Amino acid sequence: MLHIVNKSPLERNALAACLRIATGGTVLLIEDAVYAAVRGTATEAAVRAALARLTIVALKPDLDARAVADRVIDGIDTVDYEGFVDLVANHPNCQSWL
Repeated sequence: MLHIVNKSPLERNALAACLRIATGGTVLLIEDAVYAAVRGTATEAAVRAALARLTIVALKPDLDARAVADRVIDGIDTVDYEGFVDLVANHPNCQSWL
């Protein structure tokens, strides 16, 4: 399953709920949710722990737009818009976390 999160972890609990409930698959961080992919944030420990059971990917254009692309947590992959489309096409189920 592809889990898509677009809200900042500092603003909403969507990422925390996703990481708590998701048992496998890929988490795609887009829009303000990419802040969760950054080293040194309050969510870093939870994200690092989730990497043991989930693939976590962040949208590179959103990281660039927020000037944090150089601080991505090790183990988190980045994709461009084409990669975003590939993730959606390659996962039979998608869940958007609001």
